[in-house]
Amino acid sequence: MTKAAPAMHVAVNTSRRTNKSGVEVEYRSVLLRRSFREDGKVKHETLANLSALPAPAIDTLKASLAGKTMVEAGVALQITRSLPHGHIEAVYAMARGLGFEAMVGPACRERDLVMALLAARICAPSSKLATLSWFADSTLGADLGPVSTDDLYRAMDWLGTRQAQIEKALVLTYLRPEANPEKLALFDLSSSWVTGTHNPLAAHGYSRDKKRGVEQIEYGMLATRAGIPVTVRVLPGNTADPTAFIAIAKEIQALAGVEDMVMVGDRGMITSARIQDLKNTALGWVSALRNTAIQALAEDQGPLQMSLFDQQNLAEISHPDYPGERLIACYNPALASLRKHKREELLDVTEERLKTIQKAVTAGRLKDAGKTGLRVGKTLGKNNMAKHFTLTITDTTLAWERNPETIAREADLDGIYVIRTSVNEDTMGAAETVRVYKSLANVEKIFKTLKSRDLHIRPIYHHTEERTRAHVFLCMLAGHLTWHLRQALTPLTFTDEDRPVPEEPVASVHRSTAAARKASTRTLDDGTPARSYQALLRHLGTRTRNTMKMTGTTGTFELLAAPTETQHQALNLIHDHATNHRK
Repeated sequence: MTKAAPAMHVAVNTSRRTNKSGVEVEYRSVLLRRSFREDGKVKHETLANLSALPAPAIDTLKASLAGKTMVEAGVALQITRSLPHGHIEAVYAMARGLGFEAMVGPACRERDLVMALLAARICAPSSKLATLSWFADSTLGADLGPVSTDDLYRAMDWLGTRQAQIEKALVLTYLRPEANPEKLALFDLSSSWVTGTHNPLAAHGYSRDKKRGVEQIEYGMLATRAGIPVTVRVLPGNTADPTAFIAIAKEIQALAGVEDMVMVGDRGMITSARIQDLKNTALGWVSALRNTAIQALAEDQGPLQMSLFDQQNLAEISHPDYPGERLIACYNPALASLRKHKREELLDVTEERLKTIQKAVTAGRLKDAGKTGLRVGKTLGKNNMAKHFTLTITDTTLAWERNPETIAREADLDGIYVIRTSVNEDTMGAAETVRVYKSLANVEKIFKTLKSRDLHIRPIYHHTEERTRAHVFLCMLAGHLTWHLRQALTPLTFTDEDRPVPEEPVASVHRSTAAARKASTRTLDDGTPARSYQALLRHLGTRTRNTMKMTGTTGTFELLAAPTETQHQALNLIHDHATNHRK
């Protein structure tokens, strides 16, 4: 009798039987067996019943018997470095999908650094020195190699020389007739304060950030109706709004080669003087009247009367002072209620401040009528309340009373605003003109993104005119990419995906039911968490790129962490948005 050497293996047997209750049950057994050949026949011998062992232990034993060497994963494989990557990947995916990287310039070291600066501004806005540290703590550090502050400044200088070409490409992409059949462009001006004393553009002016006592720069932003920034101009901090507007308007004609663009600006931007300049450029415009002009239209049985709004909330009127223009009067009841409440609040606050001054006069701490008048004037001017009070001031007394006539006159115009435009009715109806003017809110969203919400343009640390302009332009480009990222990632955030457009153009816009549900439950339709845009960026950043090493070897390799379901969805949304946008 001959007997071959045995071979051990794990056998899994399954069988089905019907139990006493008549229910068919599957039985499974896991056996450790050895097989051998005896007298030419294969025989099996059961060594142990492994059915009670956990599945991982059985798999390990099967692999070991198959000749594989089993070692502890943590001993054989090490992660030597793990760096955030997902948020950077998202920015680059959007930029490349839009053709944005190629538009910035030809492939070179400077372009690589500019793209890295854009990613840093979107993901972790900070100073250039702090950005270098952020590079080192993200995958950009490994991808870029050694980078110094001088390298970054050279890249900014390079970007500054390319601003005209980049802006021309953006204007042609977003404002050309095929992409912008309405031929609309929005413009607004803002400001940011400057750190230091050597910036030639820095000057004291009207601070829109309410940052008094510091020098600032101003910058005018041109955008599409949807709020996509396409050009920016940096101006000295004491530049008047209308001056900035007309300068940019003329440049846009040169950039886009258009003659009949419609510029949209607020009442402080497009003044009567600027309208004459616009007539010389052949550009159309949409703006609004100041309160004093509205009051003039309502006086002496003028064309602006409350009876206009008996049946509807807007009406076209005309007046000899505005030849060749259309005036569209609008009445918003919600705005009227808000203004009434605000006026009453300011009147009460002003009287409380006057009482404080009155106490000082009565107590003898203020003994001069002139000094009392200066202090009272400052108090009344703070909220533009002087017109609503009648004052009596002596060296020893201070008395006042509210002026019911001026209060009533102002109250009559609560909720009323008047839009003025040079665009004829065939091109833009009254309702559409109102909607166009209200779209200026999209430019305000750009400034919110630049200043506080996403990109933190301020304060300005640069000391030269060229670097200051390059910094603002870099932030504008980051704002451009941020707009696209926010749009693409809307389904994963609290942002309203389908914000309803009211039939009445004057009416306030409210969130959709779906957006309200997302906000209240903080979840998406599939039950996963809803996030803010910034929180989603942080979540994307948790996808890491890991440097791996095998024990006993010197070589390393990189392994990108598998994306979460949300990260996978985000990348797909970015890809789809960029693809659809380029069609």
